[in-house]
Amino acid sequence: MSSFHSTRVRKGRVGAAVAAAGLLATLLAAGPAAATPDPGDLAPGGGSRQDAGIVEGREIAPGEVPGQDEIVHSKNIKHLANVPLAETATINTDLAFQGKYAYAGNYNGFTIYDIANPRAPKTVSQVLCPGGQNDISVHGDLLFLSTDSSRSDDSCTSVTQPATEKSSWEGIKIFDIKDKKNPRYIKSVETNCGSHTHTLVPDGRDIYVYVASYSPNEAFPDCKPPHDGISVVKVPKKAPTKAAVVAFPVLFPDGGNPGGPTNPGVSKTTGCHDITVLPSKNLAAGACMGDGILFDISRPEQPRVIDRVQDNVNFAFWHSATFNQRANKVVFTDELGGGGGATCDEATGPNRGADGIYDITGRGDERKLAFRSYFKIPRHQADTENCVAHNGSLIPVGGGRDIMVQAWYQGGVSVWDFTDSARPEEIGYFERGPLTTDALGLGGSWSAYYYNGHIYSNDIAKGFDVLRLDDWRTESAKWVWMDRLNVQTQPEYR
Repeated sequence: MSSFHSTRVRKGRVGAAVAAAGLLATLLAAGPAAATPDPGDLAPGGGSRQDAGIVEGREIAPGEVPGQDEIVHSKNIKHLANVPLAETATINTDLAFQGKYAYAGNYNGFTIYDIANPRAPKTVSQVLCPGGQNDISVHGDLLFLSTDSSRSDDSCTSVTQPATEKSSWEGIKIFDIKDKKNPRYIKSVETNCGSHTHTLVPDGRDIYVYVASYSPNEAFPDCKPPHDGISVVKVPKKAPTKAAVVAFPVLFPDGGNPGGPTNPGVSKTTGCHDITVLPSKNLAAGACMGDGILFDISRPEQPRVIDRVQDNVNFAFWHSATFNQRANKVVFTDELGGGGGATCDEATGPNRGADGIYDITGRGDERKLAFRSYFKIPRHQADTENCVAHNGSLIPVGGGRDIMVQAWYQGGVSVWDFTDSARPEEIGYFERGPLTTDALGLGGSWSAYYYNGHIYSNDIAKGFDVLRLDDWRTESAKWVWMDRLNVQTQPEYR
């Protein structure tokens, strides 16, 4: 199969054909760009919504906080459907897409949905295979799943055990999904320090999997420093059971950001959290705890760092990355508090727990990441709502605009424009009121992605949501039709 796939213009619409760089995908039961929420990081906050919106047909006033579980959204977004949390699921995580199917990870495994009719998604199958986060991606008949929790073995019947046990297993699991009703587990690959997230890299007859992992505890046997790179797994497309680790390229020969106490409040770099590749440009952007990096992937087994940046004032944990269509900008996210804190409040401010927008200047090995601005949702959340920048995707609009959709946990789903990288602005949103009103709860959108005319969100507690965005700035995106989407293997839209 070609390592490139096509997007196309839908029949009956006018537009230029769009080619998208091939997305090699692995199906995971958890989100590819999310740190495990840590209750120890929960922090009090407060505030209220700043923008007017619609709640169940009535207009909500600026600053009004919706009631518990009450849905509020901007006038240009419509909530089409919700499939409640699957019976076997616990903590919904990341999403991947192929044809008429959506693949949704969770800490207990993954669910396959038929989204041929976005207004009425149908559950095709639920796979029980515990091992958070179960970050997920798909390619052809293969699904890849990340395991970043200490397991007794590599099976789907394993149990959790102390990470200090030398027999503990963590890594990548591979499933055959030719039969969507009965996915079949065919191969495991153990990787150093597990697999928090992973990214597929197309390369002809093979699929390379960049495995991102990091050490929250340097006492773990396979996470001892220097854990200063990523595992590269090679998967022969015609013989996926021969998948194996082929390299561990070092990305931080100096050890990376030292974190605190040198840089108070900043995570020490002991690996990468998430990597986004742009195969059409042989580029990748890495969000690596205390560092953001731009690197060359023209030789997939030997990625080479071009530039590296730090933000020791406002970024606590570099979490994920998104290129714009022209590959002259990168949006990095800061997951302040690990996803478990109430950080969308006045006390935290607009620059922490936000997105950082960087222009890519220069050419070739002289390319540099130049900071331009921060973006954070303009609505303050209640002090019982975990909220911070999280997983999102580019919306394939034309006209030189840069627009993306993004999950913010209980901050909901935000659609925002960063065409002017110095002056980003939100143009639409969807969210629910607090899960609880008396204590900080864990919930909200883990991942929110645009795929074939709709926005799909995997809500930690509420399940699978489908949204429709009707806005003049994004109408051209409805003409773009893709045969698959793994967000961390970013397509090029021409």
